[in-house]
Formats: sequence, structure tokens, C-alpha cells
Amino acid sequence: MKRGIRFRRLPGAAAAYVRSAPGTYLWLLLLCLTTVALRHMPPGVAEHFLRRRSTNLHELSSHPVRALIASAMWIEGGYVLPYAVLYTVFHAQAERWLGTVRWLVVCLAAHVLATLASEGALLLAIRDGSAPRSAFNALDIGVSYALAGVVAVLTYRIASPWRYVYLAGVLLVYGTPFALAPDFTKFGHLVSAVIGLACRPLVVGRGRPWNPKETLAALRS
Repeated sequence: MKRGIRFRRLPGAAAAYVRSAPGTYLWLLLLCLTTVALRHMPPGVAEHFLRRRSTNLHELSSHPVRALIASAMWIEGGYVLPYAVLYTVFHAQAERWLGTVRWLVVCLAAHVLATLASEGALLLAIRDGSAPRSAFNALDIGVSYALAGVVAVLTYRIASPWRYVYLAGVLLVYGTPFALAPDFTKFGHLVSAVIGLACRPLVVGRGRPWNPKETLAALRS
């Protein structure tokens, strides 16, 4: 009987969770809508359309603000479900903890600064001949830089010593791929994570860190 009551409460609890992170789920809804729109475009049209909204060097030099904003409204691959999981696990938690404004500052800092860093490195590589000139107009869209920054800033949400285990995981996820097979996107992800860690001043006054040991003890009791 108690189990049935709990199941009946799940829809209300899920709705309350979504309302507690409005920025996260409005962004996710936008990604769903843009993904559906892309599926109704012919492949050639879709590629041209996305290239115009890319943060490649051509668009950044011509329309920097538009490129930085528009690139965060589209995803490659056309699969929204993985993003729904990642947004719920990381973005929603960060927004609930930091508040919408501070969460958005982390997202913007990671997305904008990591994009400029990675594209700046690409520009230098094109100029010295180590990257082809065709990369000047490469397709570069997505939300992964903002996600990496938020994943990293959540390090401060966790109490010690668990914080250092999480931090090691962040550095492993974003540092190892770049160390093993470096490219400009992986460099951008690593920069995003560093930016997220640099956002520590934004977590001041956001409550006591979460202690996994206390949560496990409460579940067992």
C-alpha cells in the first residue's frame, strides 16, 4: 500500500523538480524543438543551416554574438535523450544549488571562453600550417562546453573527502582524451572544466556541501 502511494506521488515530485530548475528544462525543451526541426530538413539544407549558426572562425569573425548564442541551441546527432539525462544529473543540480542567475553565469563563461580559446588555438594552427584552411568554416555547434563547466563547478557541491574523488573523475573525463589524442574540441572541453573550477567565488553562501555518507545513512535508517 505504501509503495502504491509513493508511485502516485512520483509525477508531482517530478514536476516540482522541473520547476526548481526552470533554466535547465527550458533550454532542454529548446533543444528538443530544434532537433525536431532539423529532422524535417533535407541533409544538405540542415548542414548549411547549422554552419551558419556555428562558432567556427568565419562566423565568429562576422557575427560573434549571434554565433555564440545560436550554437548553444542545436545539437549534433539528433538524439535528445542523452542530453535529458545529463541535464537532469548536472545542469538541474547546479541550477537548484546555485540559483538560476549564477548557474547561467557558469554556463556562459564556460561556453564563451572555451569557444574563444579553442577557436583561437585553431586560428594559430591554421596560420602556421598545422591545420587546413578548410577548418576556418568547420561545423562547430553544441552545448558540451557549458556542460563541462557545470560538471566541474559541482565539485564544490560535494563535501570532502568525496570532493577530491569527484574532482579526479572530472580531470580524468576531460583531461585524458586531450592527453591521449589532442584536438581543438578536446582542448575546449578541458578549458571549460578549468573555467568551471575557477567559478568557485559563485558558490560562496550556497549552503553546506552535500555529504554522500549522510545520504546513505539516511536511506538505511
